[in-house]
Amino acid sequence: MSNHPIILALPKGRILEELKPVLQKVGIVPEAAFEDKESRKLKFDTNIPGLSIIRVRSFDVATFVAFGAAQLGVAGNDVLVEFDYDEIYSPLDLNIGKCRLSLCQPKDAPAVDTQKLSHISVATKFPNFTKSFFARKGIQAECIELNGAMELAPLLGLAPTMVDLVASGSTLKANNLVEIEVMAQVSSRLIVNRAAYKTQGAALKHWIDAFRAAV
Repeated sequence: MSNHPIILALPKGRILEELKPVLQKVGIVPEAAFEDKESRKLKFDTNIPGLSIIRVRSFDVATFVAFGAAQLGVAGNDVLVEFDYDEIYSPLDLNIGKCRLSLCQPKDAPAVDTQKLSHISVATKFPNFTKSFFARKGIQAECIELNGAMELAPLLGLAPTMVDLVASGSTLKANNLVEIEVMAQVSSRLIVNRAAYKTQGAALKHWIDAFRAAV
């Protein structure tokens, strides 16, 4: 294995909770501060010499890996298709964080038929993916970019539809919204910086194989 340090970028929130059993199977044990909700630390040592963890927003994992600040990471393919970084290699589906990217609208509004549209206005935090998806259908998508509270956009008239992640659908139901179309199935992937894979190939392959065996 390489003598160069390896940084593993992990997403905050629900995916991290699903990932913890996988980390245990792989044999990675973060320092105690990793589980301390009062800790302000963002970078953590592990029981593996030369391997540390950073904990960042899910959208930022791909950026840290793409630009080489982290050599490994875990990111949903929703993030990967949104940014489409050439510098990222995604060798393994971890089968966690499963959900879907869907087009949604208010339940009581006239149903949007994407087979008959030439233009659509959408609120989303996935503008690149959304524009590309609708472009393949010959539809021009006007995207209003939001980073949260997406459900409010169609309810308050900011946009008639929204594209967002859907898991159980309970949030949609609570806000009187429905799915019109599932645009992509989402799960979390192990990702690798391509340049690091060339220079630290043996060490990174070790971790790819370890994660593959764990899932």
